[in-house]
Amino acid sequence: METRPYVQWDLMNSFMIDAFKGYGVPEEDAKICADVLLESDRRGIESHGCNRFKPIYLDRIKLGTLKPVTEIEILKETPTTVVMDAHDGMGMVASYKMMEMLIEKAKTYGMAGGAICNSTHYGIAGYWTGMAEKAGMIGVSGTNARPSVAPTFGVENMMGTNPLTWTIPTDEPFPFNFDCATSPIQNGKIEYYARDGKPTPEGLVIDRDGNSLTDSAQILKDIRSDKAALAPLGGPGETLSGFKGYGFTTIVEILSAAFCGGPFMKDLSGVDENGNPRMYHLGHFFFVINPEFFMGLDVFKKTAGDICRGLRASEKAAGAERIYTAGEKEYDAWCDRKDKGVPVGEAIQKEILEVRDELGLDYHFPFED
Repeated sequence: METRPYVQWDLMNSFMIDAFKGYGVPEEDAKICADVLLESDRRGIESHGCNRFKPIYLDRIKLGTLKPVTEIEILKETPTTVVMDAHDGMGMVASYKMMEMLIEKAKTYGMAGGAICNSTHYGIAGYWTGMAEKAGMIGVSGTNARPSVAPTFGVENMMGTNPLTWTIPTDEPFPFNFDCATSPIQNGKIEYYARDGKPTPEGLVIDRDGNSLTDSAQILKDIRSDKAALAPLGGPGETLSGFKGYGFTTIVEILSAAFCGGPFMKDLSGVDENGNPRMYHLGHFFFVINPEFFMGLDVFKKTAGDICRGLRASEKAAGAERIYTAGEKEYDAWCDRKDKGVPVGEAIQKEILEVRDELGLDYHFPFED
C-alpha cells in the first residue's frame, strides 16, 4: 500500500524544467532531461527518477563536474555510424540527439550504431532503446560508469554497474524491455535504500576482506573511498556463476570506451589523484535495428509477442501468482501511476523544497498541505 504523497506529473515536469533552467540548462534541453527522469518514475524505476534529480544532476552542475550547456561535436559519421563528443555536457541531451540520428539512418540502411565520449550520466538506458521501439525498431544501449564493481575473485571496485539494455517491439500494449545493470544492484538503488534508512540485502556488496556489507549509507561512503565494491551479477566467486555477470560488465566497459576511444575503469571515478572533483568523461554506445529489413515489422512483433505470451502462460512455481516478461512490471507501474502522479518520499520532498527556495520558484506541492 503506497503511503507516500503523489505529485501530479505535469506539476513535477514543469518544476524540474524550471529548476534545470535555473541551473543554466537551456529550455529545450531541460525538457529532455525532465522527461528522461520522469520516465524512470513512470516505470517504477525510482532509483533513477526524482531520487537522482538533485544529487546526480543539479549538485554536479554546482560542483562543476557537469556542464549545463551541452556542446555536441560529431567526431566521425558514416551512413550507418556516428561518433559524438558531448564535451561533459548533459548526457541525456547528447543521447537524445544520437538516437534521433541513428533512427533516421536505420530507416534507410536497416541498422545503425553510435558512441558518445566525454559524457555524463544519461538516465535509464531504457529511455534511449525505447526511442527506437517507438519508431518500430529494436534499440540496444549500454554505458560505463564510475567504478563500483569488482571482478570475479577480486575485491577492488574496477568497473561501473554498466547496464546492457534492449527494447524490442511486440504486438502487445508494451514492448519487451530489458533494462538493468550487469551487477545485482546499482548505486542508485543503494542511494534509494540509504534515503529510506533501509539495509542493502546481504551478499551484494563486499569489503576489501570479502565480507558482505549491508549498511546502505556506509556502503556509499566505502565505495567512493575504494573500501568496498559491488559483486558482479551472480555474486562473488563462481558458485552462482558470477563470472557471467563479470563478463557482461566487461563487455559494456569495452564497448563504451573502445568505440569512441574514451577513458575507462578507474579514470571514470570523478576525482583526480589528489581526491579533487573532476569531470566523469563517461562513454555510451547505441545500436538501432530495423525489423523491416528482415521479415517485416508485423511478423517480428507477432513472433516476439507470441514468445512473451508463451512464457507468461507456462506452468508457475508453487506459490507464484504470475510469470512476467521484461517490461511488464514497468507497464503495470505506469497503469497504476498515470492518473495519480509520482510518489515522493520525505527525503525527496526536502530536496524539492530546497531547490525551489534556492531558485525562488513559485511552486506549491501537495505534500505541503
